[in-house]
Amino acid sequence: MQVEIRTLEAQPFFKGMSPGLIKMLAEDAMTVEFRAGELIFNEGGLANRFYLLLSGKVELESPTDSEHEPVVIETIGEGNALGWSWLFPPYYWHFDARAVTPIKAIFFYGTRLREKCETDNELGYELMKRVSGIVVKRLQATRRRLAERNSELMTPV
Repeated sequence: MQVEIRTLEAQPFFKGMSPGLIKMLAEDAMTVEFRAGELIFNEGGLANRFYLLLSGKVELESPTDSEHEPVVIETIGEGNALGWSWLFPPYYWHFDARAVTPIKAIFFYGTRLREKCETDNELGYELMKRVSGIVVKRLQATRRRLAERNSELMTPV
């Protein structure tokens, strides 16, 4: 299902982006839904998708060995972008993403976005700025969560 331009304009990820670029992105935007508990993507899988969450919550998880549950790095929800690995070679996911609640999202094919970025430098620069911000935020969340987990493991029971 096609996404209206005004729906894209309302997304925090696109704040300050020119109407022409948003119109270009709307050509490829679709809606998608996931059920609670559904795996949206998994670490090591081919990263060829990008989502903007319209509703629901997603946990970003880092798998551990088979004896332990995955480490939840961050929980994200409405208004957040999901998936940055589509933009950076070698285009593989760095986390698992699992729907905690039912999800409604705007969906883009990452390969198509990369093609558009190659032919339109303004679009490429705008997406690179925004996606790089997500990468930094997720890196900080990962660092915090790992520090918390180490602290938990070192605390005597």
